[in-house]
Amino acid sequence: MSDLPALPVTFRPGHTRAVLLTAGVAIFVVITVVALLLEQLSPGERVSFVFTGAVLFGVLALLSRPKVVVDDSGVTVVNIASSRRLEWPEILQVNLRPGDPWVFLNLSDGTSLPALGIQPGIAKQRAVADARALRALVEARSIRDPEGSGGESHG
Repeated sequence: MSDLPALPVTFRPGHTRAVLLTAGVAIFVVITVVALLLEQLSPGERVSFVFTGAVLFGVLALLSRPKVVVDDSGVTVVNIASSRRLEWPEILQVNLRPGDPWVFLNLSDGTSLPALGIQPGIAKQRAVADARALRALVEARSIRDPEGSGGESHG
């Protein structure tokens, strides 16, 4: 399959990330400037304004964190507050159904893992293309290693 992306590849919602980080910087700058311009504020109040701006920036930066990193040995799913490394045989299916907020990975342990790094929010066509690429990579890896990583054959 020559249309598979070259590894390693990182999928992330680029437009969403740019909007969140830009908004975070803008909010921090505006709150800091307001804190410095309001003459009636005490030094402690100014610090609390700047701290509030920094916290808001931090929250938006955390929301911009999701990504899916694919390399030869597997997939790393980085969500807002967690990260999980998956080996190829652990991923059974890649799903992005109409209306889904992001991709879901069906795993060999019977669970489903949300992969927020591929989400159709602002750039739907990009998310669909990324989901198809990840699905093709998973399918190519399962064809190459059809019995999983253990190599055991049950007959």
